[in-house]
Parts: sequence; C-alpha cells; structure tokens
Amino acid sequence: MKKFVVILAAGKGTRMKSKLYKVLHQVCGKTMVEHVVTAAQGVDPEKIITVVGTGAEAVEDMLQGQSEFAFQAKQLGTGHAVLTTKDMLGQEEGVTLVVYGDTPLLTAKTFNDLFAYHAQKDNAATVLTAEAPNPFGYGRIIRDDQGNLLRIVEQKDGKPEELKVKEINTGVYCFDNKKLFEALGHVKNDNAQEEYYLTDVLEILRNEGERVGAYRMHDFSESLGVNDRIALAQVTKIMQKRINEAHMRNGVTFIDPTTAYIDADVTIGNDTIIEGNVVIKGKTEIGNDCYITSGSRIVDSVVGNEVTITSSTLDHAQMADKSDIGPNSHLRPDAKIGQGVHIGNFVEIKKAEIGENTKIGHLTYVGDATLGKDINIGCGTIFSNFDGVKKFHTNVGDKAFIGAGSTLIAPINVADHAFVAADTTVTKDVARYEMAIGRGRQVNKPDYWHKLPLSEGKDWQ
Repeated sequence: MKKFVVILAAGKGTRMKSKLYKVLHQVCGKTMVEHVVTAAQGVDPEKIITVVGTGAEAVEDMLQGQSEFAFQAKQLGTGHAVLTTKDMLGQEEGVTLVVYGDTPLLTAKTFNDLFAYHAQKDNAATVLTAEAPNPFGYGRIIRDDQGNLLRIVEQKDGKPEELKVKEINTGVYCFDNKKLFEALGHVKNDNAQEEYYLTDVLEILRNEGERVGAYRMHDFSESLGVNDRIALAQVTKIMQKRINEAHMRNGVTFIDPTTAYIDADVTIGNDTIIEGNVVIKGKTEIGNDCYITSGSRIVDSVVGNEVTITSSTLDHAQMADKSDIGPNSHLRPDAKIGQGVHIGNFVEIKKAEIGENTKIGHLTYVGDATLGKDINIGCGTIFSNFDGVKKFHTNVGDKAFIGAGSTLIAPINVADHAFVAADTTVTKDVARYEMAIGRGRQVNKPDYWHKLPLSEGKDWQ
C-alpha cells in the first residue's frame, strides 16, 4: 500500500498576532510544521506535499528537500486546500493522510496506527479521534451501538445529548486516494463561509455506500493545534515533558525536569546530570557522565564525556572529554576546548583552539588564537586580536607560561616553553625558552606620604 501525506499549512494565523507565518513558530527548537513533517516521515510515505499560501516562500525554504509543495492562492476551505494537490496525487493508487501543519505533538506511531486501522477495516475514509476532557468547540463523533461512525456533529449544530459526547474529531484523516479526489469534485461551498469543507467528503463517501470509520487514539494532547500564543505555550510545555522523559528513560538525570529546557534534536549520553534552569538548544550533542549546573545555556555545541559545565554559555563550541568550564564563562562560535582543559570563571573564548590540559583560570579573553598543550594562562590576560579593521591570529606553543595581566597583541607567536612575565604587553614574537618582559621598571618614591594632605591626619576623599 502506497502512502501519501498532505500537510495543510496555508493559513496565516492572524490570532498569533505575529509577523511570522503561523506554522513557522517554534516548539522546542523546531518549527511546528517541521515537527509534523518529522512525524509524517515516520510512515515512510511516497510523497509529502505541503499546501502553502501566504508566506509560501518561507515555508518552502524551511522544508526544502523534505516536502513537495502545492499553492493555495485563496483560502477557500480545507477541501479546496487538498484539491490543490490533485495534479500531484489525483491519479495515484494508495492511501492519503491529511493533517494540519499546526499540530506539532502528533507522532509517527499515531499515524502508523491510523494507517493500520484504515487498512484493517477496508475503509474509504477514517477519522482520527480522541477523548477530550473538555470537548467544547470540537466536532463530536457520534457512533452507533456497534461503535461504527454515524456522523460528526459540530458544536453549533449538536443536540444536548450529542454535546455530552467527549470523543472529538482531531481534523486528521486517512482516505483512499482516488476516492478522495473523486469526492472532492462533488464538494459544494453553499455554507455561511462559502468554503469547501473536507468533512463533506465523509458524507459524500457514505452516501455512495463506502465505509467511513473512526480510530480513537489514546492521548488527546497529541491532537492539540496552535492558534494563539497561549496554545503555543501549552504545546511547548507538553513537548518539553515528552523530550525530557525520553532522555530520562535513556539514562539522563534531571534534578528538576520541569525547568530543564531541551530542544527536540538534542542528544545526551547516559549518566549525565542536568540541574534545573538549564537550556540546551539546536543540534547540541552531550556525552556521557557530564555535569551541567543551573544557569547554563548550550546552543549547537558538541560536548564530550565527563565534562563539567558550571553556569556558563556555549554557542557553536566544542568541549573535549574531561574538560570543564565556569562559573560565568562564555564559549563563543568556533571555540574548541581540548581534553582535560580547565576554563575557570569569567573567561571568554572565541574562534580559538585550546590544547589539552591547558589552564585558563579566570578573567581572561582569548580570541582568534591557537594554544598548545599544558599552557598556563594567568588571570586577566587579553588576546588583543582586532586593530579596528581586521582580526589577527595568536599562536602559543606547548608548556608556555603567560603571566597575569598580560596583553598579547596579534599577530604574535609565543613558542613552546616560553615565558611571558606578568603585566607584559607582548608586541613581538617570543622564542623557545625566552622570557618576555614588556613593562615599565618599578620606581619607589621615598617619603611620598608626607607630601600629601593626608599626612596631616585627613581621611581619604
């Protein structure tokens, strides 16, 4: 059985009150429509077609290579939206799943279960349903005594006894593909909105004697769609819980999972411990046996095994095994921290490679540099890499010693086993075994105190 997926994503989403096209709002690091595409890919379809309208270019750019596209120039209803895919799907044999692009919690398992039920019952159409704790506003699923689908009753049309039903229509359907497009040709727009409704296809198929069924999924929350910022926050909270529970099942410890914010594409090794108020975003990879403390933020970075990150920020950076950082330090893009490296507090590193076992204790900036192994960088050191127009590079060799308060003005090379004395401004290369001293000689002024008014007993002002 060939499978096809149609994702309805042409609505602008005015209730979001946003310049951003609705399905491009993010939930845990991925746009809503990307979540739907990821779930759809889990059924191994022949084609995924996304119906786009306003903001089409932005959606197409986001899903390039993952979906084909159909364009709905005017918003004339869900039936009309599916009909825009006719040239691409109309002659295909198989089953088509129709789903909205603003339902990011739906899973591949649910889609596969729906396909299996549809095939088992030999239905022409199958509606995905769920039991809602508060069904107000949803179309109700009305079944006969044997559990067969009789009809879908909208809130405004329901009788009191029908509105007591908690099983609702999620807006997700499976159709025999050819029968779908044949029925769409008979859908009318003689309604208050003058739109072509996909739900009318069910009645058309039933009147033609076709089997129309309903499959109830277990988790109502999967069906939640997003129409405003409140719903976006609700969906994000559910997705975050789902993500964190998956990591915990795989051996990650969260001290407080309700305040650990992990994006959907993050990977974390087992026996890693994550405290509360930690944010890990993008496609970050965290190894085994790491410890990440409260206040840390990690974005699109790679962290090895047995790494400790204490209240620090990593942005497109790398930390090798057994290295540590923090508190209150910052790895900016292209910072590469070697094995066993110690990065202390209030250190900033940008576009620099730090060799293994090097120590950068505190209050230091390293930019545009290559540092070798076993180097000690003293407190308050600055790698001065920018002359106001261009950036320049600094190299420091293995086992070099850079004293506290030094400034290395690039471009500069400090050889292995070289020394830079504390409070030195380095403006030329330092050879192997040399010591660079670039500071004024100390001069002591005798009896200076007695030249000040303070000598007469006045306090400091």
